[in-house]
Amino acid sequence: MTTRQRIERGDWQTPAALAEAVLDRVVASCKVPWATVLEPTCGEGTLLLAAGRRFPRASLLGFDIDERYVATARRLLPPHLAARARVQVADFFATDWRAQLDGTEGPVLVLGNPPWVTSAQLGSLGSSNLPGKKNSGGLVGLDAVTGKSNFDVSEWMIVRLLEALEGREATLAMLCKSAVARRVVQTVAARQLRVAPGGLWRIDAAEHFDASVSAVLLVARSAPDTAARARRKVWPVYADLGTAKRESSLSVAGGVLVADAKSFARTRHLVGDSDPEWRSGVKHDCARVMELERVGAGWVNGLGESVDLEEALVHPLLKSSDVANDRAASARAMIVPQRALGEDTHELRRSAPRAWKYLSRHRALLDARKSSIYEGQPPFAIFGVGPYSFAPWKVAVSGLYKRSTFTVVGPHEGRAVVLDDTCYFLAFDDESAARRAGAALQSAVASEFLAARIFWDAKRPITKSILQTLDLAALERAQVVQIAAASNLQHVGQWPRRRRGSGSR
Repeated sequence: MTTRQRIERGDWQTPAALAEAVLDRVVASCKVPWATVLEPTCGEGTLLLAAGRRFPRASLLGFDIDERYVATARRLLPPHLAARARVQVADFFATDWRAQLDGTEGPVLVLGNPPWVTSAQLGSLGSSNLPGKKNSGGLVGLDAVTGKSNFDVSEWMIVRLLEALEGREATLAMLCKSAVARRVVQTVAARQLRVAPGGLWRIDAAEHFDASVSAVLLVARSAPDTAARARRKVWPVYADLGTAKRESSLSVAGGVLVADAKSFARTRHLVGDSDPEWRSGVKHDCARVMELERVGAGWVNGLGESVDLEEALVHPLLKSSDVANDRAASARAMIVPQRALGEDTHELRRSAPRAWKYLSRHRALLDARKSSIYEGQPPFAIFGVGPYSFAPWKVAVSGLYKRSTFTVVGPHEGRAVVLDDTCYFLAFDDESAARRAGAALQSAVASEFLAARIFWDAKRPITKSILQTLDLAALERAQVVQIAAASNLQHVGQWPRRRRGSGSR
């Protein structure tokens, strides 16, 4: 199989040792006498083989789109297992899984390691190995499954399997990325599927798949009487496959996925709509042309060229690493050719002829930007730009780093500082307002609010959707109360103690 084919099919075969560990965990956690084991993307069949050894009476069903893998899986099964197995070629997206299950004896174990690939990766390869998209009514948690420009294929597959299992005595156990498992949990709640929580056990993706991503074994349960149990939306999370003691839990409250239920409850009074609104930094997708570095008295771009253009279009730049480490604006800058989204850039011919000449010289690079958001936009268009971008004061946070460090950003050499698109910020005209907001966001109560809602193993842990739910005014009030309480405690602690038996009552 070529590298392209491997990526296209998300083809990361399950090692035999991991397959055995997965079955150990599933057996220990569920203790169910499964009559049928189904693996819808069986690959070379290591999971199917491990299941056949554990359940000597169960029927084994394996499917895969690749004929070579089907042949390998058949050869892998010894004669006594092959006699009760059916392994065949099938396209997951074209298969009616409910119909497949209707002909099986229960209880059923659906086991697997579905493709670890996103629709964007498949799109870049020109692949058609994707599910059909449809409008699901905009339910919370389903955007990534049914209509957005990028989603994990395994997420779509797992949700479809859970739908097919509803009302049956069944267990689903799937290896997947942690982010996929969390979105599945949110989708189960949003769609009110009759699925009861099993758990999430962390696995070492680097060791087993040479992949630098957080991954888990996701276990969910279904039964004819699951409706009552499914209302308990607490999903335990375990450190590894070998432990039965939970380290944390997931739950869904008001459509929000919660990382820490107790902290979520304690900070519920802070939930609201942030004012001012959180904004993303500027998106340009062409750093070699749009980002500059001060060298001596002039600017140099990422191509090593000296750049001479109107200073009005050049703004000091802070990137995620600067914000996360509380670094002030340095020698970096960004060319900002628009003041508002969609603004006609042809005016630059007159108002900034040197900038127009420079950008026109590099138009081929700018036009080659792959994102579809630039289609139909004026030349040299950028995104994430508006009056807020040029506010003199900002409170910024990096979306990429694994900590919630909020930095107050002021003007640099009289110019408004801009941020890159991996940052989020609040815009202020007034320094004192920015500093109050920054202090509140760095408070213990804000940290608890965010910790209850952020999953630090995500590629971009901090998102605008999370930040926007934190009511800044309520947070500042809570901080005032907290400071007053601490002051009173300190005052009481300094009050002279009365000797026992002395004085009047």
